[in-house]
Amino acid sequence: MQVLVLYYSKGGNTRKLAEAVAEGVESAGVRAVLKSTSEVTKDDFLSSAGIIAGSPVYFGVMAADLKRVFDEFVGVRRKMEGKVGAAFATAGHDTGGKETTIFSILQCMLIYGMVVVGDPMSATGHYGVACVGAPDEKTKDHARKLGARVAELCKRLFGE
Repeated sequence: MQVLVLYYSKGGNTRKLAEAVAEGVESAGVRAVLKSTSEVTKDDFLSSAGIIAGSPVYFGVMAADLKRVFDEFVGVRRKMEGKVGAAFATAGHDTGGKETTIFSILQCMLIYGMVVVGDPMSATGHYGVACVGAPDEKTKDHARKLGARVAELCKRLFGE
């Protein structure tokens, strides 16, 4: 079983957060497949029990390159139904639209028929993991908890 940790990162902060998410997936005994938007394939979507996608904030929504992936892979949409989805974001300012960016990612996952979750109560208990600039240790811990939560849910849903 695997969980895809998909991200777009221009400056490296979103990649760093994605790496922490992937560590959380692995800590729950599930294989994490860490891929950028330029590397991901439709097979990565189809082979994964869950997808955790992340983006920097661009005008309050996900980066165009992450949206491009959801747009281009729409042909596999019906095969994604019931898989677990979650999201994370990075921003350049405290009021920079992190939650609306997470919502834009979760909206795509809902349209794909996925079961979406936020981060666990042991993290922030909100929509997903987010930070301003590079993730600090507390944010990385929350990211690991989100990754572990998705992995545990995948194990429950798909048996492993």
